[in-house]
Amino acid sequence: MASSHRSSPVPQSTSSDAFFKKEFDVAKQFRPVQSLPDVCPKEPTGDPNSLCDSPSLVSDQNKWTIYHSKVNLPAALNDPRLAKREFDFFTKTWGQDFVDIEVVPSLYLPQISKEHFVTYQQEIVQREKIHEKCRTICPPKDTFDRALLHIHDKSRTDLEQVPKIFMKPDFALEDSSTFNAVLPWSHFNTAGGKGNRDAASSKLLQEKLSHYLDIVEVNIAHQISLRSEAFFHAMTSQHELQDYLRKTSQAVKMLRDKIGHFDKVMCEGSLKVLRLSLTRNNCIKAFNKLKLMATVHQTQPTVQLLLSTSEFVGALDLIATTQEVLQQELQGILSFRHLGSQLCELEKLIDKMMIAEFSTYARSDLNRPLEEECQVLEEERLVSLVFGLLKQRKLNFFEIYGDEIIVTAKNIIKQCVVDTVSQIEEIDTDVIVKLADQMRMMNFPQWFDLLKNIFSNFIIFLKRIKATLNVIRRVVLLVLDKNQRSKEVENVSVQKSSAKDSIIDTEVAYLTHEGMFISDAFSEEELPPAASDSLSQRNLSPDSEPSSSDSVSEPECTTDSSSSKEHTSSSLTPGGIDFMIGEDMKLSELELGRLANNIQDLLYSASDICHDRSVKFLMARAKDGFLEKLNSTEFVALSRQMETFILDTEQICGRKSMSLRGALQSQANRFVNRFHEERKTKLSLLLDNERWKQADVPAEFQDLVDSISDGRIALPEKKVRVPEERKPTDFLIVDGQKYAVVGTVLLLIRIILEYCQCVDNIPSITTDMLTRLSDLLKYFNSRSCQLVLGAGALQVVGLKTITTKNLALSSRCLQLIVHYIPVIRVHFEARLQPKQFSMLRHFDHITKDYHDHIAEISAKLVAIMDSLFDKLLSKYEVKAPVPSTCFRNICKQMAKMHEAIYDLLPEEQTQMLFLRINASYKLHLKRQLAQLNVVNDGGPQNGLVMADVAFYTGNLQALKGLQTLDLNMTEIWEQKR
Repeated sequence: MASSHRSSPVPQSTSSDAFFKKEFDVAKQFRPVQSLPDVCPKEPTGDPNSLCDSPSLVSDQNKWTIYHSKVNLPAALNDPRLAKREFDFFTKTWGQDFVDIEVVPSLYLPQISKEHFVTYQQEIVQREKIHEKCRTICPPKDTFDRALLHIHDKSRTDLEQVPKIFMKPDFALEDSSTFNAVLPWSHFNTAGGKGNRDAASSKLLQEKLSHYLDIVEVNIAHQISLRSEAFFHAMTSQHELQDYLRKTSQAVKMLRDKIGHFDKVMCEGSLKVLRLSLTRNNCIKAFNKLKLMATVHQTQPTVQLLLSTSEFVGALDLIATTQEVLQQELQGILSFRHLGSQLCELEKLIDKMMIAEFSTYARSDLNRPLEEECQVLEEERLVSLVFGLLKQRKLNFFEIYGDEIIVTAKNIIKQCVVDTVSQIEEIDTDVIVKLADQMRMMNFPQWFDLLKNIFSNFIIFLKRIKATLNVIRRVVLLVLDKNQRSKEVENVSVQKSSAKDSIIDTEVAYLTHEGMFISDAFSEEELPPAASDSLSQRNLSPDSEPSSSDSVSEPECTTDSSSSKEHTSSSLTPGGIDFMIGEDMKLSELELGRLANNIQDLLYSASDICHDRSVKFLMARAKDGFLEKLNSTEFVALSRQMETFILDTEQICGRKSMSLRGALQSQANRFVNRFHEERKTKLSLLLDNERWKQADVPAEFQDLVDSISDGRIALPEKKVRVPEERKPTDFLIVDGQKYAVVGTVLLLIRIILEYCQCVDNIPSITTDMLTRLSDLLKYFNSRSCQLVLGAGALQVVGLKTITTKNLALSSRCLQLIVHYIPVIRVHFEARLQPKQFSMLRHFDHITKDYHDHIAEISAKLVAIMDSLFDKLLSKYEVKAPVPSTCFRNICKQMAKMHEAIYDLLPEEQTQMLFLRINASYKLHLKRQLAQLNVVNDGGPQNGLVMADVAFYTGNLQALKGLQTLDLNMTEIWEQKR
């Protein structure tokens, strides 16, 4: 039987499945049988709602509802019955061309044709042939005869009579709605005289339910009969299944015993070791966590201890480290839930303390006695403060130092004035209260000593500022260098970590594959450092060895590390600075570079502040015109002192400050104006009182001229008079030439040298002095021309007449000035900038004006003799005696002219002048002879004229220096044509 059952297809469930699949398809071919009339007609019972709500068991099961309607969107849109006006279903908002546009084929979808299926058809043809062959040999086992199909259809038709409510999987009479649907209460209501009808309805309902039960039982029996063979096969196979289960159970028991033995002998010990190792590691972690919590608990007392010693960097590092530990390793611990906010408030307090401490340091550093050396005050304290401020990104701390510089600069001047006034007995401080008024009571030497004291104090003050700012700037640059080096290290570490990550990934993959926990695969020594170790290591230098976990439990260790940090940073070496630079000092290179530039600018502004205060000090003293009243020596001393101070500040700060230089230039301009006006006035008075007579030349003026000849344009120093004084000379010897001069010219030469020496003493006024000196020389030229050539001296001085001697003396004085103009030009040219050389043209114009003036004087001398010749020769008659009276008078006047100018003018100029006079004489004589009709014919009249001319020639050549003069007297005769 077992064999028969095995041969029979036990999995007939497949055939039954096939049957049920077929059953749905076959049912579609037959029209459903009409259901019986409703055995529970709905009749009015007085409640209209009950009639509408109560369901029907028979008629409602095939009733059409709205849920049976199925119309898809394409069918609605493509309905040919729609009118054209209904095309605006989409075009209302999408545009009029939405419907009519043709869809362009996609470029990304290929065009499929029958050729694409050729390969598939070739592959499936062979399989189809094999399938058809198998169908012919083995017909399908799920075919039924027509009788069985007829029985099935009949049973299906009977089942359709049963209401669907009984077929629901959740059918339960406990449900009130289900119970009311199966057994309506309307059939059991006996009120209202309707008992007989209700009884009939109840009986009909009972029969209907019995009918449904019979149909279901018949179908169940039919189904059982269809599967009887499989049922008996299952009963037969159960015994074999029980044998298989018993053997399997014994094998499983034996395997479990072996596995248990293996577990006890080989695995239990090893797993216990791993479990104990894991437990030990967890205990160590818990112990380290507790130690870390104990260390964190001591943070606030330690911070307060550090703040009491002004160790702000250590306190900030400790706060930052504690905050990091709270956020990473101790996150979620309730006992520390308020510690983070407390540390934030403490950090804000430290910010205020550092700013106040830096203000105190700046005040104490700048207000130290100026007699001390220019060393940095408490350099370690300054470095610590700067690091703390940089760590907290308080980058405007240098402004505090700048404000203190301004206040201290004011106090320096005030203290210097007070000290100086206290030493002067003439100033009564009780009567004169204001310092400015007390300062104005000083004379120049006292005030000048006060100014030198202020300048010296400012130099010390600037050196002290520079030393302090250099320390601050060096710290900032070291932080900048540290950031750059850390970036380079990060770039290198990123490259190395890429290779290391691949190795770690391989190890982790191996451990995971072996089924081990990663945390169990490492021993305690291979684990990362404990959090407590990291806390202590953050307070140590990067180069130091990692501390043990036991040292962290002591709160004193943090204080020791901070104090050691202070001692290490005191050396201010790069190593000590690196010791204080933490990894959390996240300042960009741009910020650090800008801060370094601001610190350098602060040094420049300190120099400007000192200059500004000095300018105010000068202006306070100059209110009553004190500086304008200084003589040249005093002003030169003041100018040199100010120039020295300006150069010293430029050397210290490395930049020029223009305020004090501008004030000096302004005062220099006023000094130049006063200097020039005084000398011009003096020259004007000298010229107005000049009688234009030759003056004796004192020895000091000769020495002055000699010093100029040696190339040194300066006033000679005053010498102590010797018992034997040198006598004045008649002439001024300049480069071997004699110059007869008036007293005004001697003083003018001295004035010119004063201008040149003033330029040497005050180089900034070179251009102004050149302009003023040019004006002075022009004034002398024009004024002397007015007095001599213009005969202004007749009214100014009271001269009776302007003689030829006056004219010759004036010409010689002008020649002396012209001689020194090139020397003066070279002197100024050496002190001018190349772009200022154009100003030297003033000397060229002055030289031309002087030459023109000299030529006018020479022409004036010739004109005097010319008028004399015209007067005398107009009365000349050719008659005896010889020489005539006319020629005697002419020779006498020529001798007087020679006597007047010979000692004043050089011999060459005298000869040139008499040649011009002789030419004028010949012209007048020729004109007179022509009027007298005297010709060169050798007659008596000709002989008389030749005798007079010979007398004139002999007298003229007999004058000193005119022996070789070529008179060429033949030009007096008319040339024969």
